[in-house]
Amino acid sequence: MAKQILHITNGNALTDYLRELDFKDDILTWQEMLCEGPTVPAIASDGFFELRSHFLKEHYDIEVDTQELKEELSKLDESEKYSEIHLWFEYDLFCHINLLGVINLLHQKDIDKPLYLICSGRVEGEKNLKGLAELTPEQLLNHYNKRILLTNKDKELAITLWRTYCGKDHNILKPYIVTESNFKYMSNCLKAHLKRFPHQKSGLSVLEDNILRLVRDNEIKSKHHLLGYSLNYQGYYGFGDTQHRRLIEKLNIFFDEDDTGLKLNRKGHEALLRKYNFASEINNAMVYGGVERLGFQFSVEENKLVKTVLHVN
Repeated sequence: MAKQILHITNGNALTDYLRELDFKDDILTWQEMLCEGPTVPAIASDGFFELRSHFLKEHYDIEVDTQELKEELSKLDESEKYSEIHLWFEYDLFCHINLLGVINLLHQKDIDKPLYLICSGRVEGEKNLKGLAELTPEQLLNHYNKRILLTNKDKELAITLWRTYCGKDHNILKPYIVTESNFKYMSNCLKAHLKRFPHQKSGLSVLEDNILRLVRDNEIKSKHHLLGYSLNYQGYYGFGDTQHRRLIEKLNIFFDEDDTGLKLNRKGHEALLRKYNFASEINNAMVYGGVERLGFQFSVEENKLVKTVLHVN
């Protein structure tokens, strides 16, 4: 009997690319951004869809076609016809939290098939980390030929991390930073996640701090110009245009814009010098899984999240 494979990709761009490369197998395209907004452990439950639809509409004015999503996920209802499932996800936090969600969904549906991971990142001969859709056909097929079979320990780790992400204490993620697994970039992603919370002294996340440094150190001609910079210099986050635009708008208080471009104002310089805590003024009230962002701050001294003390200056 011929081997039947289900590919689960991280988005439409990669799905289209695989079709161009003549992949004939069934493909399920994952179209979520679980790295932002509230989540619950039970993926694909009615409560999950309702929660996510409300979040995406409120924060990004995205209308979710729940029926379309359910139809795409219904491919898993015929899992008995597949002999293997191949997971195509990238090195960044955006992809890794989606990957945790997908593995948990398979677990919740009692789908016990060999899972293979195709994960891009460092590419021989390339300076920068690469997304899957950025690879040449030769590079992509080389990644595919070197796909990694996930072990039971890998799957158990993914299940644990997802439940923790949906929980109320993200410091529990810390010990898993040094856990060995076949998720080559998980450690970097977990560290990046914890630094999404406001710095205890400045109230800026690593990404927000980075955006202000880009304005300070470069000739930025417009917010659109800044968007390009912030997308290119974001390390292990992997956020898209809409997420970065939202961040830049939240940081408006730190720079002035005129015909010559963007310049940090006094408040922007004070933020980078960590003179004051600006978290409440920025008011980036995002939720990460089960935790409200403004409820915690990242302490460099303690290397962990600490509960926010109001009116810190």
